[in-house]
Amino acid sequence: MSITTTIEKLFQRFIPSPFTIAVLLTLFTILLALLFTGGERSITENFGFILTSWQDGIWNNSLLVFAYQMMLILVLGHVLVLTKPVNFLIQQLTKYCNSTSRSAFLVASATMLIAFFNWGLGLIFGALLARKVGEHAQQNNIPLNYPLIGAAGYLGLMVWHGGISGSAPIKINEEGHLQEMMQSASPELLAKLPANITFGQTIFSWWNLLCFALVVLAVSSVFYFIGKRLPATKIQLTTYSFHEREEDVSGAERLNRSKWLNYLFAAFIFIAFTLSYHSQIGQLQITPNLINFFLLGLGLLLHGNFQRFMQAIETAIGDISGILIQFPLYFGIMGIMSATGMVTQISTWFTSVATGTTLPVFTFFSAGLVNIFVPSGGGQWVVQGPIIIESALQLNVPLNKMILAMAYGDQVTNMLQPFWALPLLGITKLKAKEILPYTLIAMVISSTIYLLFLVLV
Repeated sequence: MSITTTIEKLFQRFIPSPFTIAVLLTLFTILLALLFTGGERSITENFGFILTSWQDGIWNNSLLVFAYQMMLILVLGHVLVLTKPVNFLIQQLTKYCNSTSRSAFLVASATMLIAFFNWGLGLIFGALLARKVGEHAQQNNIPLNYPLIGAAGYLGLMVWHGGISGSAPIKINEEGHLQEMMQSASPELLAKLPANITFGQTIFSWWNLLCFALVVLAVSSVFYFIGKRLPATKIQLTTYSFHEREEDVSGAERLNRSKWLNYLFAAFIFIAFTLSYHSQIGQLQITPNLINFFLLGLGLLLHGNFQRFMQAIETAIGDISGILIQFPLYFGIMGIMSATGMVTQISTWFTSVATGTTLPVFTFFSAGLVNIFVPSGGGQWVVQGPIIIESALQLNVPLNKMILAMAYGDQVTNMLQPFWALPLLGITKLKAKEILPYTLIAMVISSTIYLLFLVLV
């Protein structure tokens, strides 16, 4: 277990806050652009060009829309976890948790299955399920290794990017996104770009679904056997409350708590959703707007009134405050790299050292490394996406395979990078060093499976 303590100390000593990292990466990108781009421009002219490109990237309208879409996916997923039906589901699941091994298997598999549909939902669901399992064990005097259960509740972040709410797959599903992202590429490469890449080619492809199933089964089973050998730990938890008790209200406040007004509005959302998206669903063209519109209607329906819905929104927004302001900084980095030609330079280097077989493997490892410093799938796609696409086109590697290679690499190192574990740690009252030994095991197992698929498929 000493290696995990060392890793935690390294993160604490050398890895600053995500916002600080985004600033340092911006300055580093500007420096690289000054050193390796510019051509016939003077240093002063090149510096001005770089800063203008940076500013243009920060306020790129389409990318700002993308950032808001990603934020809504997280917030609305979180909102669903705070509904009474999900609370009831969690309470029912805890009844089957009568040992560490069984609890670890159930929490791990349930969390990963939920996260496949929505990463925000899976993140908070796993945290609350782990907390409730701990409370259940404490109340019923069940010996339990609580840190293992907490680690199991974090495993959704290891499968999310290969799921329905994955940033890269849902953006490339939008017609025109690839062309817009690669607008600075050569006409020859632009001619090779498809209008979009559907979920049928990525998330719902047979090999991605099989890969996901094997990861869930393998990791959950390993956690089950680990749980049989671990000693019980001391648990001291108070009861975690999902909802505050509502008081009697009068006047206009009644509208805020009106069930019928809430259900009427939710009904309008679902009718509009069906009219607008039924054909896209049939063709597996899942877009951020489709996901968010459905989550909005479902959140209203399950909360029952506007008051509870907005309380859940306020709770959920707190979890995105740390990454909301980071998106524009990563957009600025993309602006510099695209305008100065750095994307092409990096892609040329990749294609010079890789082959059609090894490029997905290189992409997997590079995405895992980048995720340690850029713990946001959306931000990472903005920066790394153009490099991946251009390299794939030059070596004739299928784009859908490259997108999933980046997604797999991005998600596995969440088990090493504890940034996204902060909500879970707050809910479970555990420490990062307590769950890292087990999440690292999960990272090794899943990485092995992902790499085998990238090489063999």
